Amino acid sequence: MNDENKNEPQDKAVDAEVAREMEGVPEHLRDDGDAGEDDGPETPVDDALAKLKGDLEAAMQDVLYARAETQNVRRRLEKDVQDARNYGATNFARDILSVADNLSRALDHVPEELRESDKAKNFLAGIEATQRELDKVFNSNGITRIAAKGMPLDPNQHQAMMEIPTDEAEPGTIVQEMQAGYMIKDRLLRPAMVGVAKKPD
Repeated sequence: MNDENKNEPQDKAVDAEVAREMEGVPEHLRDDGDAGEDDGPETPVDDALAKLKGDLEAAMQDVLYARAETQNVRRRLEKDVQDARNYGATNFARDILSVADNLSRALDHVPEELRESDKAKNFLAGIEATQRELDKVFNSNGITRIAAKGMPLDPNQHQAMMEIPTDEAEPGTIVQEMQAGYMIKDRLLRPAMVGVAKKPD
């Protein structure tokens, strides 16, 4: 009698015990001890696990997209707030430029003999002080005058109103400023209206 025949009654007893324990367990949930050995069809648990993994990956992807979109919205809002701070007064500044123009014109057209008059000196000093104060307010709000006379024409800052024949400046150089131009921070508030040199005919 070999060893296999000796173990037969013991194996049968174990099988009977296992069979008793498995009573009432549905067929599709029974494990025949071959798990991991065959590559047969997936069980419902494997299907559910695979579906959950797919759902988890999709949810993680959605979270990443939502985070990126939130960052973009936040950056856009920060830029809008910064622009509102920097350029919110643009329309008002553009309107107030006419006041600065009128003050400059008034001072430019004061005759020399009137400047020497004792009666007019205080009046002119008041107008000049007002102009200085206006320039100070402009500077504190980021409004700066565009350099024009003697500069080469820059279409981004200057508006050429006429060509002036002259030998005293290179063609394309600004020789006359009819109206001052201004920037607000790094944006054009109003172009300078200028006359540009050209070669005489």
